Amino acid sequence: MKTFLAFVKKEFCHILRDKRTILILLGMPVVQIILFGFALSTEIRNIKIAIVAPVQDEMIRQIIQRIDASEYFDVGNILLSDNEIDKAMKSGKADFVIAFSPFFANRLFTQEGAQIQLIADATDTNMARTVAMYSSNIIRDYLAEKSAQTSGIKPSVRMLYNPQMRSAYSFVPGLMGLIMILICAMMTSISIVREKETGTMEVLLVSPVKTIYIIFSKMIPYFVISCVSFASILSLSVFLLGIPLQGGFASLCLLSLLYIIVALLLGLYTSTVARSQATAMLFSGIVLMIPCIFLSGMVFPVESMPAVLQYLSCIIPARWYIVGVKKLMIEGLPASYVVEEFVILLVMALFLMTVSLKNCKNRLQ
Repeated sequence: MKTFLAFVKKEFCHILRDKRTILILLGMPVVQIILFGFALSTEIRNIKIAIVAPVQDEMIRQIIQRIDASEYFDVGNILLSDNEIDKAMKSGKADFVIAFSPFFANRLFTQEGAQIQLIADATDTNMARTVAMYSSNIIRDYLAEKSAQTSGIKPSVRMLYNPQMRSAYSFVPGLMGLIMILICAMMTSISIVREKETGTMEVLLVSPVKTIYIIFSKMIPYFVISCVSFASILSLSVFLLGIPLQGGFASLCLLSLLYIIVALLLGLYTSTVARSQATAMLFSGIVLMIPCIFLSGMVFPVESMPAVLQYLSCIIPARWYIVGVKKLMIEGLPASYVVEEFVILLVMALFLMTVSLKNCKNRLQ
């Protein structure tokens, strides 16, 4: 144990002596979360739609067919009452709900009048705005075709989880996932490669310490610093950007710690196969960044991607972390709703640990 602690101390000394490393680890997340949290925005298309229709008359069926025919929508569920809306939203079966009042067609020409309510998951503000606008236009166009008397009916819009429609609600979870994986993977990716280039790898290999202890000694200092980075990112998100922390704080921290471990192991795996620090940094900074941005759901919804890219996105850790953060932090769901994300990240961690141990040979290449 003393030898293991000595390796941990040595790694801390390596980090603390390099002021540029400390600046990257602790300064870059702060700058990125401030700049991107305020400035980043984009447009999203294709939404899962659920319909609330207690009584489906011919007019409602025609409206549903017209909505489903649009390239922007996919009508997946027909709900029988308003009580099912919350469950459909929380389970991820619907991003948007169109609710028709009972006996919709019969009430169109009465004093009581027919009502339509559009309910959006506003954790993704761009999606909420887009779907509300397009669905409203489709419904109004259909009603105008039926009768001039009904053309004045305007659906009411209700935004869940983010009634103020603040864009930071959409991008901060994605930025948290992107920043953490880049910082963790980039820094750990150079740890073993640095030992090879400086010639100290021979000392590690002839020492009586097992390979797994060497790997853990590389991870622990970066894990501690990554936890500090996560705390600064979360604090800035809550107190500066005003992102609510609706769900359990302990569940969010546990999910984040597991995600940090996955990112660290991904960097360690990179360091076992890279031949130079430049190669390791390039792989971590460029090769990881593009999939995290475009395949994690941070910018574009996964459902709108081609099937091949949807399957490919399943191996991106940031995708599962971002979904879990939105559920816990913004939607305020209990930990039971993120079991899938926990399990997937845990499997990724075990897999990366296995391949890292296998690639970290007990001899120099």
